[in-house]
Amino acid sequence: MKKRHYGKYIFRWLMTLLLLVGLVFAGIGGTRLLHIYLTSTGRQAADVPSKQDYPVRGVDLSYYQGNIDWDVLASQGVDFCFIKATEGVDHNDSQFAQNWQTAQAAKIYVGAYHFFRFEDTGREQAENFIRTVPVTENTLPPVIDVELYESLGGSMPDTGTARQNLQEMLDLLEAHYGVKPILYAAPNTYRAYVKSFAADYPIWISNYYYKPYFDWTFWQYTDSGELEGYDGYQTHIDLNVYAGSMDEFRQQFGLQAF
Repeated sequence: MKKRHYGKYIFRWLMTLLLLVGLVFAGIGGTRLLHIYLTSTGRQAADVPSKQDYPVRGVDLSYYQGNIDWDVLASQGVDFCFIKATEGVDHNDSQFAQNWQTAQAAKIYVGAYHFFRFEDTGREQAENFIRTVPVTENTLPPVIDVELYESLGGSMPDTGTARQNLQEMLDLLEAHYGVKPILYAAPNTYRAYVKSFAADYPIWISNYYYKPYFDWTFWQYTDSGELEGYDGYQTHIDLNVYAGSMDEFRQQFGLQAF
């Protein structure tokens, strides 16, 4: 009787299975790459999150938007707002105090953000923010905004130093406010500086072309929104969504209903 070589058939079966799995994953990756290419080059319309999929909507603003009529903003479906408070070691946004005091009366959840400067230490930047933003109940965590700016001349600051300063600032803000801060980044600064923190801190990502393919808490999907309710020389306003329901939003950040 001829001896059967079952090992040969098992090996062929496994190789076929691995090939099929590889083709499936290649197809998924190829689809994503094509979508990124088409939206990033304008050959396909940019992704816009629907109200049905992302019911919790928000904006972020600074002195560029001027005086804010918070009731008018709220009437357009704005649930939350991140307000610029500070930048670097000594800059305070001129509209912050007014915005912080008046926004919550319109039943909009607010948080304050700090524009991170790579040339300054994390401690000095944290101290600037803490001096400016009072501990306030029923508000969103503080945000550190990590993005490149013109005076860097297009260069990417040293990764190790930036991460060290970020960690220092994150620790100081968490100790003072009692909550983990949120990290905001553009795609380039996310990859270079923020990604290593993603397992421990909520991520707010800007991407004006396609929905990010990694876990995020907030997505800034356009910087060209137009709403009623502000009179600054900047006519556009950033629009954002939260990755969940209103109940999940309140639960994640320990917020009470108004």
